[in-house]
Amino acid sequence: MFKKILIANRGEIACRVIKTARKMGIKTVAVYSEADKDARHVELADEAVLIGPAPSRESYLVADKIIAAAKQTGAEAVHPGYGFLSENEAFAKRCEDEGIAFIGPKHYSIAAMGDKIASKKLANEAKVNTIPGYNDAIDTPEQAVEIAKGIGYPVMIKASAGGGGKGLRVAFNDKEAFEGFASCRNEARNSFGDDRVFIEKYVLEPRHIEIQILGDSHGNVLYLHERECSIQRRHQKVIEEAPSPFISDATRKAMGEQAVALAKAVKYQSAGTVEFVVGKDQDFYFLEMNTRLQVEHPVTECITGLDLVEQMIRVAAGEKLSFKQEDIKKTGWAIECRINAEDPFDDFRPSPGRIEMYYQPGGRGVRVDTHVYAGYTIPPTYDSMIGKLIATGKDRREAIDRMNRALSEYMISGIKTTISFQQAIMQDPNFRRGVYSTGFIEQLLGSARRELIEEKT
Repeated sequence: MFKKILIANRGEIACRVIKTARKMGIKTVAVYSEADKDARHVELADEAVLIGPAPSRESYLVADKIIAAAKQTGAEAVHPGYGFLSENEAFAKRCEDEGIAFIGPKHYSIAAMGDKIASKKLANEAKVNTIPGYNDAIDTPEQAVEIAKGIGYPVMIKASAGGGGKGLRVAFNDKEAFEGFASCRNEARNSFGDDRVFIEKYVLEPRHIEIQILGDSHGNVLYLHERECSIQRRHQKVIEEAPSPFISDATRKAMGEQAVALAKAVKYQSAGTVEFVVGKDQDFYFLEMNTRLQVEHPVTECITGLDLVEQMIRVAAGEKLSFKQEDIKKTGWAIECRINAEDPFDDFRPSPGRIEMYYQPGGRGVRVDTHVYAGYTIPPTYDSMIGKLIATGKDRREAIDRMNRALSEYMISGIKTTISFQQAIMQDPNFRRGVYSTGFIEQLLGSARRELIEEKT
C-alpha cells in the first residue's frame, strides 16, 4: 500500500480524499493555487505545495507542476479527484511514465471513453444499447438536416468532445437542426478545441440514470447499482439519489450487466460511471462513460456501505477487489443536494465572496462533504459548488424528510446559496412521488415564474 499520495485537486473533493487516506494510514500532499492559500484542504493535508496563480490553466491544469510536486514530496501516487486533470489521458500516461501511480483508470481506458463518437462505436461492439443516430462527424448544416430527418425529430446535436452541458442542442425541426448544428460546432470549437459534431435521437420524457462500476487490475469488474440524476439544470446535475425510484429490478440488472460489459471492453480499472438515458417505458441507451470519481459518489457509498475512494486507492496499489457481485447489497435510500454559491432568484448567478456565518446540519442520516467555513472567501475563479448535503433513510420518504429538515437547518450568510431552491424541490409533490424527468427544473421554474406574474397582475 502507498505511504503517501498527492491530491491533484481542491475544494470538497480534496478534503474527501484526505479523509479516506488518513483512515487508511496514508500521508497526503495538497497542491494549491495562490487563491487557495487559506483553503481547508491545504490545512488538512500533511504537506502542501504552491503550484501557481489562481487561474486553473496556470496551476491545477499544469501537469508539469503536479508531477514536480509529487517528486518533490516523495508521493507515490496521485488522486485527481474530478474535473481538472481527472480525465486527461496524457496526464494519466505521464504519471505512469514517471513511475507515479495514477489513482484512476489506465490512460488507454480514458482515451477510449473520452471521445463520444469512438465510445459509442465501442459500446455497439460490446452489445450495449445505444441511441439511434449518426455516429460519424458531420461537416455541414445541410448534411445535419438530412441526417436529422432520416433519424426522425426530435434529435440531439452533440459535440464529440463535449461535456458539462456544452456543445449540445435539441432540434425539433429542420430550422432548429440547421441553426443548432452551427452553434453547437462553434461552441465545441471554442470550448474544447474540437469541432466534431454528431446527431442522435432525442428520447422524450428522459431520465438520466447512471451505473457505478468498479474494476481491478485482475480482470474483475462489478456494478454498484444505479444513481438517479434526472434533476438537472442546463444539463448540470442538481440532485442525485440512489437507488432510482423509477426503474425495476430487471432493468437495474440489465443496465448493470451492460455497464460491466463496456468496462471490460476497455480493460477498465478503478471507479467509473456509465451513464444512460432511460425512456418512459424503461428502454435505456448508453450516453457516455465518466472515467473518474463522480461528484455524486456519496449516495452509492451510503446504500452499499463501500468507500469508493478507498477502493480506488486499493485498486491503484494493485489489490484485487475483496468482494463479488453477489456481495454488493442495496440498503435504504440516499439523496444528495449540491449546494452552490449561486443566487436562485437572479438566474443562478454565481455568488463568490466571504462567508460571514456558517452552520451545517448533522444528526442521524445526515452527511456534509464541504471545504468551506465561517470566514472563508469563495474565489470567483472556480466552480460554484461549495458542498454536498447527503441524507439517508430506510426508504425514500424518510430520506426526503431528513433532507428537507437538514436544508432548513443549513445556515450560510454573506453569500447567496441554492439551499432555498433545493428545499422547494424537496417539497414539490411530483418530486416526492418520484414522477419527474430531466425537464423537471425547467417546469418548476416555469411554474414559479407564472405564479409571480399572476401575483403582479
